[in-house]
Amino acid sequence: MSDPAYGIVKHVAVGYEEAVVLARAALKAQGFGVLTEIDVKKTMKEKLDVDFKPYIILGACNPQLAHKALTAEPDIGLMLPCNIVVYEEGPGAACVEAISPMAALSVVDSAILGEVAAEAQKRLTAAMDAVADQAGNSELVSE
Repeated sequence: MSDPAYGIVKHVAVGYEEAVVLARAALKAQGFGVLTEIDVKKTMKEKLDVDFKPYIILGACNPQLAHKALTAEPDIGLMLPCNIVVYEEGPGAACVEAISPMAALSVVDSAILGEVAAEAQKRLTAAMDAVADQAGNSELVSE
């Protein structure tokens, strides 16, 4: 399976739990806070009685960028926050990926939102690079 064109993807040689810790730290270093958290494995078990691999969705937000975007386009809240996912790929292996703001916001014709998307893309790419670096695996898989 290939990596999605709408994501900034890193495959890292660390376990799921460590990858989640690294992702949170990298997001914080880039000015993002985690506003929402969905434990997909737990939710699938509770709602569908289905076993699923360890998988978390973090809804991250950079307050300055969100303010600029919402001021320019109040309806852009439909596309916020930025989602970051971490899931287990196997023993000692995880995938950490962030939505590509450039891809997500390309559907809106706005110069200001283009600037916000570019800055968010830069910061999320830096966060994903930091996760890979901390995991000892700096290969850029997809941008």
